[in-house]
Amino acid sequence: MKLLVTGGAGYIGSVVAAQLAAAGHQVTILDDLSTGHADAVPPGARFVRGDLRADAPALLAEGADAVLHFAAKSLVAESVADPGLYWSHNLGGTLALLDAMRAAKVPAIVFSSTAAVYGEPEAIPIGETARPRPTSPYGASKLAVDSALTEYARLHGLAAVSLRYFNVAGAVRDASGRWLGERHTVETHLIPNILKLARDQSGPVSIFGDDYPTADGSCIRDYIHVGDLAAAHLLALGACSPAEHKIYNLGSGTGYSNLEVLAACREVTGLEIPVKITERRPGDPAVLVASCERIGRELGWQPQHGLRQMVADAWACGDC
Repeated sequence: MKLLVTGGAGYIGSVVAAQLAAAGHQVTILDDLSTGHADAVPPGARFVRGDLRADAPALLAEGADAVLHFAAKSLVAESVADPGLYWSHNLGGTLALLDAMRAAKVPAIVFSSTAAVYGEPEAIPIGETARPRPTSPYGASKLAVDSALTEYARLHGLAAVSLRYFNVAGAVRDASGRWLGERHTVETHLIPNILKLARDQSGPVSIFGDDYPTADGSCIRDYIHVGDLAAAHLLALGACSPAEHKIYNLGSGTGYSNLEVLAACREVTGLEIPVKITERRPGDPAVLVASCERIGRELGWQPQHGLRQMVADAWACGDC
């Protein structure tokens, strides 16, 4: 298949692009490198540095079988400080992409959505039928794109799949043997932050709250290995059906507490990483865990890597 991967030089996009190229697809990556890295583009993929609105129409006019759409702003705090940026980029940019797809008669899209659309859930585990209640402009903008995809499928026959990720972690090697991992200018994820503190020996890990109604008192979150996540995108690409918008959650289905994550990092690194327990953060639910039953039943997807493997791969990757 001839595929356009937007945001394909970023963390998740580059891993998916590498798996697509390894599977024999013809991959073009469009990325403005605002958060991505040119050296993350996999061997064999064509790379175009450019803007979604300005450059996607011409690339799609060359012919494409589908789009995998990762280009987005994704920092919750930034979205609260500058919501207009998120609505313009995430929703506005995607609408421009969808119209360019219609003009070029590109029939299918796999969209990088997020568990942030659910906000604070009413029940655990969280299924795809849970009522969305996003608590940030970031989550709201992604939910708006999901709504647009439903309408484009209904009204224009678009084949669409949204994958709602929980916490993505780990790293993989591409066909050339290079590690592809997290390299965020602003890192908000627990595992890479713990490992950076361990690597730099730069201070204690802050754990927000130890008095939640969980086994060890710390929050429980769902984690998924980036390699498992990428595999789900290849399955989703094959599951695109005209005039349908399918939505799938991606997570482990179980979850790990913050203190369990810290223990895994200590085990993998062999270091006694210091910890400081601080006050709860306002709005942090005790447990956020996905139900992945739908994608398992319909596409046969199951996560293959547990927490220790996520941490081990991220540690081996280093600052890759």
